[in-house]
Amino acid sequence: MTPSVLQSIAAADLPERGQPLAGGIFIARYWLNNQERALIQLDDEFSGVYGKYGIKIHGADSYSDGEANTRAMAEAGCEIAIKALELGAFIPSCLEGQLVMAAKSEGLVTLSEDRWHWLSSQRSAYHAYVMDFEGGWLNDLHKDSECLVRPVRSLPIQ
Repeated sequence: MTPSVLQSIAAADLPERGQPLAGGIFIARYWLNNQERALIQLDDEFSGVYGKYGIKIHGADSYSDGEANTRAMAEAGCEIAIKALELGAFIPSCLEGQLVMAAKSEGLVTLSEDRWHWLSSQRSAYHAYVMDFEGGWLNDLHKDSECLVRPVRSLPIQ
């Protein structure tokens, strides 16, 4: 795994939204597990399946913590999760995906609009959440479908 150069960032050192940070573009400040964080969108994009249809991945149920979901997915052998972690990143959760969509709608980042993107939040043993970055639609899809992944990073703000 290639970790991000920064492990945290001081609030005073944050750039403006839409500016480079930690190998990507800084898109939002948000709170996760009682810690303020900086969400960073990477340029990397790849595709794959979430998992096997009918198999629940334990620990990938968080609506907000994409990194925890992605780690659980990787432990279950999910190739897209393993690839995201190798980039020092993770697959965004539903919450983080909505923050990415907000940044996209403000013109801070560009995203493929022609296919659904996986989010790391699992809905059931059969479905996981996906987002359409053309209109911001949140939906769920069979886990054995192939979708795009656009990984993110999240740094604690000190």
